[in-house]
Amino acid sequence: MSSPQLPVRLIEAYVGEYASGKSENAVNRAFELNRLGRRVTLVDLDLVEPFYTLRPLKRGLEGAGLAVLAWETRETEGLGEAGNILKPEMCWALHRFGDVIFDVGYGVSGARVLNLIDGAWEDPDLKIYAVINIARPVTATVPDIVEHVKSLGRFDGLINNSHLGIETDVEFIQEGARVVAAAAQILGVPVVATTVMEELAPLVGDRDLLGHPVRVLRRFMPRAFW
Repeated sequence: MSSPQLPVRLIEAYVGEYASGKSENAVNRAFELNRLGRRVTLVDLDLVEPFYTLRPLKRGLEGAGLAVLAWETRETEGLGEAGNILKPEMCWALHRFGDVIFDVGYGVSGARVLNLIDGAWEDPDLKIYAVINIARPVTATVPDIVEHVKSLGRFDGLINNSHLGIETDVEFIQEGARVVAAAAQILGVPVVATTVMEELAPLVGDRDLLGHPVRVLRRFMPRAFW
């Protein structure tokens, strides 16, 4: 079966609660598009108390073919909270050619960082995806997810990224699929995908138990502690 044709340009922002997996999703999505021969810019907007950012990964990601708008760690050492400021070129990310993937900081404050991106809210291609892990207390149940996602402001879809770290099993991933799908129905948005770490991907297949597409994740962020 052939894959659906992608739009000429993709603009995607990944938002969510702390440790929801939005950075991992953003990086893997950028590489997925890059493997399809698309030009991709990955933008690190994780400016809210950043612990895991793209800064330590920047050179490696660029060496693998991505354009990355992010501070390098050496540029921000010693600045404390001042090191969280927006890098000027990030403001103009949407003026770049090709696809743009935003890794956005967690919670409501993180989502508001998109206000600083020139033309973001007027761009018809922008899609904002909330990454949900039902293992996190803020998004553990359907009502929790609905309340949390509504607090973020605009949203265009949910991603089931439910996991328990190294203890994750297929049953927990599928339970996440059920819970996230129920929340998406209430919110009136689609479930974009269920994500699965590569070691479990053969056990899940191309679709979750509800038929949503599966995205396979390779782990990058354990190497990204700032």
